[in-house]
Amino acid sequence: MPAAAPGPDAPAFDLQSHSTYSDGALPPAEVVARAAQAGVELLALSDHDTVEGIDEALAAAERHGIRLVTATELSSIDGDREDLHVLGYGIEHRDTALLARLDRWREDRANRGWRMADALEELGWHVDRDKLRARSDQGKPIGRPHLATAAFDHPANAQRIADEGLATFSDLLVKYLIPGAPAFRRRTTPTVAEAIHAIHDAGGIAVWAHPFWDLDRPDEVLETIDRYINDGLDGVEVFYTTFTREQTDFLARAAAERGLLTTGSADFHGPDHPHFSRFRAFDLHGHEPNLGPIAR
Repeated sequence: MPAAAPGPDAPAFDLQSHSTYSDGALPPAEVVARAAQAGVELLALSDHDTVEGIDEALAAAERHGIRLVTATELSSIDGDREDLHVLGYGIEHRDTALLARLDRWREDRANRGWRMADALEELGWHVDRDKLRARSDQGKPIGRPHLATAAFDHPANAQRIADEGLATFSDLLVKYLIPGAPAFRRRTTPTVAEAIHAIHDAGGIAVWAHPFWDLDRPDEVLETIDRYINDGLDGVEVFYTTFTREQTDFLARAAAERGLLTTGSADFHGPDHPHFSRFRAFDLHGHEPNLGPIAR
């Protein structure tokens, strides 16, 4: 997929990336260095439910001469839907109320992680709990990629992995740890509305991440956008590495009609990730992004 080509007044942006503070493979400074090498001029480090890596990323951005937007990606629930993601841009990452909320939400996420580890073991998988505990002891969240890796890399699972045709940890995650899968367990907080309000309270801008990653039907996406607008949503991630031209066109038109900001990202997780391994790997499909205050 070609790199994003912003208009003449827009910086080369990539507004979602992840470090070792959530489910990324590289420390924040290395994420920033790789973004700079890829020609990114405006970057967001958007680790899940944490702002721990932002200060390191800010220092690295200054060294590399690029701009960093303070950000986080809040994993949220919406009725029966689990793990809808709300990006918060331009947040005050030292805000005490935000930090307290993130602590509560990470605790809920950690408890969910251990429940899913139990479920995997009940299904006959061996799980490397030492690896998970080491991460937890460092104060880092246990997400589904870490759970999938703790099972996929366990030598006692090698035959089962071969028998089930699981090529990567991501295949195990999809088969066992997504909503509706046998080892999936729900979070209890925050709701999308709570996530949006927390972002606003911290002085930030709330953007719904990758809508067509979470939902399939355009009418469902549109209905969900309208509901989130009632909760204060400011924008939609229109440009995304997996989106087709038709999906991008649909979201760009819907956002313009509603006066929403339009952002984009390649959702970088690391150079060896099976899906999200390269900065600027998304296409604008002829549309002009509307980054609003995020660009400033």
